[in-house]
Amino acid sequence: MMKVKMNVQTMYKGDLFRAGKVYEVNSETAERWIISGIAVKFDAEV
Repeated sequence: MMKVKMNVQTMYKGDLFRAGKVYEVNSETAERWIISGIAVKFDAEV
């Protein structure tokens, strides 16, 4: 699992993910979203 910060609003498995908020999704999905620009990796230490 990986935390991502959404750049856009999208539906994921029936849930609404809003832009600017942080969500935890599986790593495979997170990597796809990061590559396509839908989300950025969230680092809690920053």
